[in-house]
Amino acid sequence: MFTFGVIRSGSTFDPLVLLLLALVLDAAVGGMGPLWRVLPHPIALLGRLIGWFDNKLNRANRSPVDRAARGVFTVITLVGLAGAVGWGVQWLTFHHDFGWVVELFLLVVLVAQRELYGAVRRVALALNAEGLESARTAVSHIVGRDPAYLDEHGVARAGIESLAENFSDGVVAPVFWYVLFGMPGLLIYKAVNTLDSMIGYRDERYAAFGFTAARLDDILNLIPARLSGLIIVLAAIVSPSGKPARAFGVMWRDASKHKSPNSGWPEAAMAGALGLALAGPRRYSRHTQEDAWINANGTAKATASDMERALYLFVVACLINGLIVAVIAMYRFKVGA
Repeated sequence: MFTFGVIRSGSTFDPLVLLLLALVLDAAVGGMGPLWRVLPHPIALLGRLIGWFDNKLNRANRSPVDRAARGVFTVITLVGLAGAVGWGVQWLTFHHDFGWVVELFLLVVLVAQRELYGAVRRVALALNAEGLESARTAVSHIVGRDPAYLDEHGVARAGIESLAENFSDGVVAPVFWYVLFGMPGLLIYKAVNTLDSMIGYRDERYAAFGFTAARLDDILNLIPARLSGLIIVLAAIVSPSGKPARAFGVMWRDASKHKSPNSGWPEAAMAGALGLALAGPRRYSRHTQEDAWINANGTAKATASDMERALYLFVVACLINGLIVAVIAMYRFKVGA
């Protein structure tokens, strides 16, 4: 467990306060997009490193067992590196007067509240005012599949599904692992999550090499995904037209219908809260993937207006997530006083 203690003689510092400040700053200034036109984003640097391991170790002429072993080596190496960097940042925070600035900067960069809101909001605006092609272009930045075969309802559903899933992956999970294990926990989670997004596929190239990354990502998201679903249920209580009881019922009933063991929880809660049917069959150029509907009793004809409702729910959910951190920090302060 990450322990919060004395930085230097005569002063104490609880990084949960730093986390709360980071959540506020992220909501205010976001991921500092203009900065990354000059400097490489930390996740982009990690992506380049993963790509290097992929090119060097994951070659088609090797056996599946060999590629799987090299995948394990890749995960262990990058997780170890992330943990070491996290420990170094944490050491700076506790041993230098302004070392906390580095940790605060990384927290603001790696918790993606405003960035996610902005990306989904752009899809809603494009769908509402610029037409289907612009909306498809906007949604292509936040979903992994080709949006060329999505109609306007499919684009809206894809944006809402991405919002729900990434609320877990990009907001709740980083906060969860930081609360438990500080910066090492956060950076290890981000390393595993990025590994999964790049090599955690079940196709011929990555089925063996990316197996460990994909399974480890499933494990690390096991609790945060379910917590995310519960937070969305709570957010539905105070959201216009939100249905908290239905959100919980659909989450409990339909979360397991998703092909991911974790993504179904926040998506099902969102579907129930908004009265929408999400997931379902997905059309590609040469085939249709027959996925089950989540909340099949809802409407599949999602619109830009539904995306706005989902964004409102997301903002409230982020506030609740921050409130949970604040309650934990106050409890720690009270116990330590």
